[in-house]
Amino acid sequence: MSSSSNLTKLEIKEWWSDKRGIYSLGLILSGIIAFILYVIVGVNLIMPYDEDFDITLFTIVFQGIGYLIMIVFANLFYSLGVTRDLNYNKENTNDFRKNLFNLGFGSSVSLPFLAPLWLLILYFLEFY
Repeated sequence: MSSSSNLTKLEIKEWWSDKRGIYSLGLILSGIIAFILYVIVGVNLIMPYDEDFDITLFTIVFQGIGYLIMIVFANLFYSLGVTRDLNYNKENTNDFRKNLFNLGFGSSVSLPFLAPLWLLILYFLEFY
């Protein structure tokens, strides 16, 4: 049984605000790691078969800017965690709050890995 945390609305908002840095850092690191995997898969599996596949300074900058925009959107969605906590955490428990954060964090840092996964699937569907 989870006991009530007795946090006020302001303290709940501060709790979420304190976690935003971890969330954003997770997004940045997962994006960098996912891009490295994208390059590894692309160069080793796709490039030998598809001469149109290339990674240039322009594509790196373009994808970097696009990812920064996605981090902004992800942080907007992060704000929904506060709303969900305030509206659905009727017993005001820390377990609910932590589980909600972990679900959102895990989902968000997993999304960038869809790009290298997609390339890997493309390789098996088209070139293997």
